[in-house]
Parts: sequence; C-alpha cells; structure tokens
Amino acid sequence: MYEVLEDFAQTNGLRQTNPGLKLFIGLASILLCVSSPGPVAPLLVAAAMSVAILTLAKIPARFYARLLLIPVSFAVMSIAVILFITPGGAVLFEVPGLPLAITTGSANLAVLLLARVFGGMCSLYFIALTTPMAEVFDILRKLRVPAVFIDLAMLTYRFIFILIEEAGQIYRSQVMRLGYGRFRESVQSSGMLAGALFLRTWESGEALVLAMDARGYDGKLGIPGEARTVSFPALAAALLYISAVLGVSLSTGGLAPV
Repeated sequence: MYEVLEDFAQTNGLRQTNPGLKLFIGLASILLCVSSPGPVAPLLVAAAMSVAILTLAKIPARFYARLLLIPVSFAVMSIAVILFITPGGAVLFEVPGLPLAITTGSANLAVLLLARVFGGMCSLYFIALTTPMAEVFDILRKLRVPAVFIDLAMLTYRFIFILIEEAGQIYRSQVMRLGYGRFRESVQSSGMLAGALFLRTWESGEALVLAMDARGYDGKLGIPGEARTVSFPALAAALLYISAVLGVSLSTGGLAPV
C-alpha cells in the first residue's frame, strides 16, 4: 500500500502543483470538517476533494473507493453504538424489551460524525495521493520545524514500512510451511513472527546507522526540494473553495435539534 500511495503521489496529475498549496487546502479542509456544526460542510468537502482526486489528480476510482472503505467501515461501527447510547430529542426507533432507542439527537450526532470522518479522510487522502512525503518534510523544514523532529519523522516513516515488509515476508514463509493450520500452531507462529520481526528490525536499524556513518552523516538528513511557484488562478481557486466551505459551515447546522 505504501508503494502504491507513493507511486501515485509521484505521478498524479497534480504532481507539479505547489506542495504548500496542496497541503494548505488539505489541512484547511480537515479543520473545516472537524469544526463544522452540521454535516453539510463536511459532505461538501468530501465531494470537492473526491472530484479533485479523481479528475485533477487522475487517481483510479476503484483504488480510491477501496481506500475510503477502510475508515468508513470503522466509522460505521462506532456510529452504530452512538446511535443507541446518545440521549436527547424525540424517539425515532426503540428496541422492544431493551433500553435501547434511537433519538433525533443521536441520529443528528451520528450523521454529523460520519460526515466529519468522510470529509476528513477525503482531505487526508488528497494530501497523501498528491504530495510525496519528501515534499512534506521539505515544507516542515521551510517552516523552521526543528531538524531533530524532521529527522526522527523521516526515519520513523521509513521504518514503519520496513516493519510491514519484513512482517509480510515472514508471514508468507510461515503460511507456505502450514504454520497457521490449527489454532495452537497459529499461536506459536505468531509468537515466532513477533520475535523474528523484532530481531530483523533491530538489525535493519543497525545497518542503516552504519550506512549513514559511512556516507558522512553529520547529524542532519538532506531533504531534496524543488521550488514551485503558486499561480494566481490556483491560489484564487483555493481561497474561493475555502471561503465557500466556511460560509456553508457557518450557515448550516444539525439535521435536528439535540
């Protein structure tokens, strides 16, 4: 998944757009989603970000839909609980024989949370699918974020996927040897996987330190950066979009009073 996301970030239709502008649009959209008092503005953000991802960045619709299914599935499970535990308003549905009921207040809150999650994730995917992480780190450097923090973030980001790759290789080897055929074997294989993964990750870290020292590491990692100017039409469109979403957020509320 990491390679796929990074490949799209490197080759999408918005690749030559200023990364600072894309980051500004994505982060502003997330803030507008989480602060909106009603579901209309987050749904507008989700629609706008999806249109930008599919038409401007030219990300395949099937792949984008698969990405959205991951957070939305977790949100739906959480919202199913909220529907029955949040009081307030008139009763819309009641479970016979149980003290469980859906009220207008719980329905309003559930729709709002689902819209916020959907809009926020679309905004986050807009950043992830259009902006390589190297450019994000370069922006942090230009914002004078401490170099130590940026270096740690870069190493952590890299080692997350080293960990995933190592785990996948070990797991596939165990499956080929029927290591998960029965419950007891599955438990033993999982324990062996965790132990081997720890050792391999430790060895990978030591190898990286040796490689960095051999290349004259002086305590600061280099970040490749490429200057891209912000065109006036792009900036105007971004500000118009943010202003429109903010206006919708301020002028709309919940579906029903809580």
